[in-house]
Order: sequence, then C-alpha cells, then structure tokens
Amino acid sequence: MEKRRTVVVSALQFACTDDVSTNVATAERLVRAAHKQGANIILIQELFEGYYFCQAQREDYIQRAKPHKDHPTILRMQKLAKELGVVIPVSFFEEANNAHYNSVAIIDADGSDLGIYRKSHIPDGPGYEEKFYFNPGDTGFKVFQTKFAKIGVAICWDQWFPEAARAMVLQGAEILFYPTAIGTEPHDANIDSRDHWKRVMQGHAGANLVPLVASNRIGKEIIETEHGKSEITFYGNSFIAGPTGEIVSIADDKEEKVLIAQFDLDKIKSTRHSWGVFRDRRPDLYKVLLTLDGTNPVR
Repeated sequence: MEKRRTVVVSALQFACTDDVSTNVATAERLVRAAHKQGANIILIQELFEGYYFCQAQREDYIQRAKPHKDHPTILRMQKLAKELGVVIPVSFFEEANNAHYNSVAIIDADGSDLGIYRKSHIPDGPGYEEKFYFNPGDTGFKVFQTKFAKIGVAICWDQWFPEAARAMVLQGAEILFYPTAIGTEPHDANIDSRDHWKRVMQGHAGANLVPLVASNRIGKEIIETEHGKSEITFYGNSFIAGPTGEIVSIADDKEEKVLIAQFDLDKIKSTRHSWGVFRDRRPDLYKVLLTLDGTNPVR
C-alpha cells in the first residue's frame, strides 16, 4: 500500500527588536524548537529582521534593503534548513537595481533556494506606508514544489484578496502560507482587525479546501516619523487553519509561540477533488475580475 503523504507545518510568533542579529537568532531558535516538535515547513513572520519600519516614510530605512543574491539572512537560513531538513520561507526587504520589493525566498529542505515571490498588493495607510518603500511585485502568484508539499506563499496585505489564494491553489498549491505584520491602527485606537483578519484567511482555506498558515509578530514598536512618534502594538494571533477553514492551532496576542499542526495531504486532496468547487468553476464567467470598475478590462 502506498504511503500517505502527511506534513507537519509550523507558524512562529515573536517580538522583534530593531537589531538584525538578535532577530535572526530568535528566528533560528524558534525554527529549531519547531523542528524538535516534528515540523517540516516552518513559517517566520514578515520582515522579521527588524522593526516594521513602514510606520514612517524615511529615506534612511530604504538602506535596509539588500539584493536576493548572497543575502546574509537567507544564506543563514539555507544552512539551517539543510542542517534540519526543513522548508523555510524567508521574508526580506529586497533591492533589485533601482527597484525595491517586499519579498520572500523559499528555502527547501536541502538548503536550496527555490526562488522568490514579491508582494503583489502594497498597502498605503497610516502606520502601514509601504508604497514609499516597495514597488508592486512583478512575479505574479507562484507555487513552489518543496520536499514535503507544493506550497503557495503570499505576504500580509495579499492575504485580504481571495483572488491571490485561488490563483495559488489553481496552480497546485496544497498549503497556503502568509507571513504577516499587522496590529493596531495608529490613527484610530478603536479599530481592532484581528478577528476580521483571521476570518478572511479562514475563508481562503475553506473556499479552496487547503490548510493555511499565518505568522504575525507581537510587541509594541515605536518609530520616529516625519510627524513625530508612531506606535503599533502587533496583535499576534498567528494561526493554522485546516481545509474547511477551522482553526486547529492559534497563538494569543502577547506570547512568543511555536504553533504545530499535522495534515494528511492525500486525504485533503481527495476531499478537495470530490467537493466539486474546482470541477464546477466557470472561468468563462469571471472576466469581470479583470476589471477595476466592473466594466472596463485592465490592459
């Protein structure tokens, strides 16, 4: 009898300092902890090398970007992935000649770099002023064949768009991963998006019948901006959802955490295929999705 394909996934959650070496050491410590608990694919949060600098529009922060090739944190995670035999998506601020991207490199279990995805949807609001730093991603939505599963990885604001999740699953993604940095809104303390944030991604998991892993940071970060100090308290709530959108593991809003969950990919595939949502799709009726206003196709 053919062996069933099972995979153990993990989401990490921790507070960042603004020191790269400290944060990378924390990430490595938690990756090792996840590996000890049997994890095969381990997700680290978005832009974990430092504070979430997009609270401010500052020229000096652009200097934090580094090219993908020979990026020191990616190289370190390649070595770690090979040592432990795990897959690690690595979020980083990418410099590509005169362009800059919010990117993630996918490191396979043998330490090889399978390539990058560049964040497609770039937010621009108080405290989340990413358009100052990042070009819109040009990779399109991608899937990566790793040792343990074919995975789709998108980044933070991408997680609010059902089109992104569906595009990755249409290409064969068996699990979706979203490294994230989200918390309070500096302009309005009454806004708490954590439940909305979770429900949207639970919907992606359920609509596509795939597990989903979201990793978010915790802690209060204060950034000096051009208008004075800006403060975000990141609300964590990192979670792993199953293929009907059910939450199978979740962190709180304050504690460092290593989340673990195991999935039978063959069983999930059988359910996904028999449920019929991919059989009964009507791409011929979805041309309106290629418009901004519901009428005129984007060219």
